[in-house]
Amino acid sequence: MQPINRWAWCGVALSGALMVALGAYAAHGLSARVSAELVSAVETGVRYQAWHTLAIMVVLVWRHVQPMAGQRWVMALWALGMLCFSGSLYLMALAGLSLGIVTPIGGVLLISGWLTLGVVALTRG
Repeated sequence: MQPINRWAWCGVALSGALMVALGAYAAHGLSARVSAELVSAVETGVRYQAWHTLAIMVVLVWRHVQPMAGQRWVMALWALGMLCFSGSLYLMALAGLSLGIVTPIGGVLLISGWLTLGVVALTRG
């Protein structure tokens, strides 16, 4: 296994563990600390993190079978998007921090990852 893929798989594993832990906390304990709106924000962050963690796993498998230029960009955009989008929602609910523009920037990064995936698929050689 290539070193970059080994680190990517470790990142996916960490992301998966984190989303399960935060999802469980949102479902079973967070409502005692914060408003229903903030619980909903954490659930949204977990949902987006789950889908994009799964998507990165699919690209890692695709990369193993058919490595192509651009696949790393797709995964990097999704990873940064999850960090900004989901991470800012988690910090808002759990630490009371308001990161303003970080959440929508994360959304733009997630969208960019999907568009990059389309470009990679269309231009593969």
